[in-house]
Amino acid sequence: MITLFAYCKVEYEGRALSQLGYGERLILIKPDGSFLIHQDKKVEPVNWQPPKSKTKAYIKNRKLYLESNRRKPRERLEVEIEKLSLGSYAVVEDYEELEQAGYEKDMGDMIMENPHIIEEGFKPTAREYSVEHGFIDILGKDCEDNLMILELKSRKIGISAVKQIKRYIEDLSYEDNDVLKEMGVEKKKIRCILVGPKIDNDAQDMIDEEGIEFVVCEPPKELKKDKKVTLDGFFS
Repeated sequence: MITLFAYCKVEYEGRALSQLGYGERLILIKPDGSFLIHQDKKVEPVNWQPPKSKTKAYIKNRKLYLESNRRKPRERLEVEIEKLSLGSYAVVEDYEELEQAGYEKDMGDMIMENPHIIEEGFKPTAREYSVEHGFIDILGKDCEDNLMILELKSRKIGISAVKQIKRYIEDLSYEDNDVLKEMGVEKKKIRCILVGPKIDNDAQDMIDEEGIEFVVCEPPKELKKDKKVTLDGFFS
């Protein structure tokens, strides 16, 4: 990984054209080919090239040039360095993936492992079930064998979520429905349940009119703990 602090200017050509005049910037070149140029403000780089880009350096007219090229689509990022104040490199080893918590997937994992969170007798049977208008987060049956559609939201539920689950109802409501047959559901009643920490007033009014249910559920905030590795049995 190469880090440079330089007084430079930048030109880009590809899907568009851009030019950045001389200024002091941080340049970061990663082993995967990523090329980033940061100014002294904002989180995002002002210019960048994605992984798998190819970078080369050359000297012209006593100035150092860095050029990052991408093939598809064809893009070129050129940095003309007037003054280099700092340069460093390191051989980096980092094999960890970022773990996150508090998202719909985490809610889904929690409900699949503890279905009573929704209600006693709930039996989840499928996740990310594909229908015409999207993917149903969790599909299952209640204790009376009625079909249950769960739409999960990790943030406050709004009208858009209500409209989304209504489209799923339409997908599953027609006669001779294959989903009902697959699940062995004889009854035609379909229960739709929005699951999330909160619901706004407009969405609440809408679900009251539509007969859609709402279950309060907070997404898990803890990361899954790594399994402990022991040496038991290694030296038997």
